[in-house]
Amino acid sequence: MTAPDGLAVWLRVRRAAAWQLAPILRPALPARDGFRAWCRRPVRRRDPVRAERLLAAHALARADAARRAPLDFARLAGWQCEVLGQARAPFRTTDAHAKAGRERYGLGPHTRAAFATCLREAGDPGLPLAARAARVYLDVAFFHPFADGNARAALLTLVHVLAREGVVLPEVGPLQTTRYADDPVGAADLATLIGMLNRHGADGPAGGAFTVRPRCGCG
Repeated sequence: MTAPDGLAVWLRVRRAAAWQLAPILRPALPARDGFRAWCRRPVRRRDPVRAERLLAAHALARADAARRAPLDFARLAGWQCEVLGQARAPFRTTDAHAKAGRERYGLGPHTRAAFATCLREAGDPGLPLAARAARVYLDVAFFHPFADGNARAALLTLVHVLAREGVVLPEVGPLQTTRYADDPVGAADLATLIGMLNRHGADGPAGGAFTVRPRCGCG
């Protein structure tokens, strides 16, 4: 039996989620860059090559943020070439699957155009930054644009959107729980978690530590 189209479900959830209730973020450049620390510790312990590729992609994403470059698929694909160590990172050409096949993300004639629109909306000042970062993370996860490495692409995109507005999170491990396309509460909770991590980074170590949870299963 074919799984329902998780991407179509996500697009409905995306319109209904309570994004306007997301916390307001404070500009924060903590002593510890959570993405780099994650690459240099748990990722490097598992796979040093993977860690170096992620660090190279992160450098590109942060450089693009510093010059306030807008998001589009070509930019994500450039980062993904570094992530995967490949010359090209094309948009997928078939339906995609994740979570051991429990979620399927359809591909139709308008999928790429819809993804482009979602990426542009990451710069919409009408929504709180935490909401835009959470939403675009989930957009990448559920559009699943690449053949491999979509969880890494989603995290890089979130980092880029935050960095464009002067926010760096001290930890990224807690963001990498498994997310489901049909979960509007979970989508809003991701924005709340970004706010918690932001406060932790702005306030310093006194804010307490976060538990690093298992990473998203979408690659």
